[in-house]
Amino acid sequence: MLNLVLNENMKIYRRLRTWIMVGIMVVVAVIASFAYHNLTLADGSAEFWGAMVNLSMISFFIFIFTIIIAADIVAGEFTWGTIKLLLIRPSSRSKVLLSKYISMLIFAVFLCIVLFVVLFLLNAILTGFDFSQESFAIPDSEHPFVYLLKYYGLTMLSLLMVATFAFMISSAFRSSSLAIGLAMFIYFTGSIITAIFMRYSWSDYLIFKHLDLTMYLMDDTGGFADHMSLGFSLGVLAVYFVVFNIVSWVVFSKRDVAA
Repeated sequence: MLNLVLNENMKIYRRLRTWIMVGIMVVVAVIASFAYHNLTLADGSAEFWGAMVNLSMISFFIFIFTIIIAADIVAGEFTWGTIKLLLIRPSSRSKVLLSKYISMLIFAVFLCIVLFVVLFLLNAILTGFDFSQESFAIPDSEHPFVYLLKYYGLTMLSLLMVATFAFMISSAFRSSSLAIGLAMFIYFTGSIITAIFMRYSWSDYLIFKHLDLTMYLMDDTGGFADHMSLGFSLGVLAVYFVVFNIVSWVVFSKRDVAA
């Protein structure tokens, strides 16, 4: 299994597009940080913790780039005709699929770490390493760093769901473009679909309603989340997570690649 994972990681990190995506994310983080501080310094409101949370919106690049990798990591083998060479190895199809899934998750974690480190170091420099929290309000008076870790952690759970969905579509339909398109649709239109169906009680079980888990960090979630809890949302997402992975495994295990 370790060799399979290492092989999949080599496929990811040896491609130029991977480092182009990382470079784009870093450049955007740098530009956004300077722009944020230039704008907020004008009214004297710039501070480290506020910048870290407000600039976390850049994480949508992590979603996009992880979706691209998840959509291509299986479908790409069929597109390039390398799936036969991969499956003639003694490893079972389940192990092959699991190695690809693990490699996709490692890539997502790698992007999250890179973004967090870049934002942390850059904003620490821009604020003169001033880690005070004069105006940044934290729910329940917890430390800003703890709040920040919760924020990024919940964001990563949402990323896990969207990436797993893209991985399922890639495995089931062998189409990276379809996987990217549908995953992007879920990610960008989830709030719209939620607003359309929120008056129906069964909408509480739609995945769209639970992709933004950061809403539970606020004291008053309000809106469509006022009758739900973090535990309920995690339960719903867990069911979808299991279903997505079962579909991926069943379809990939039974697919005929002889043709």
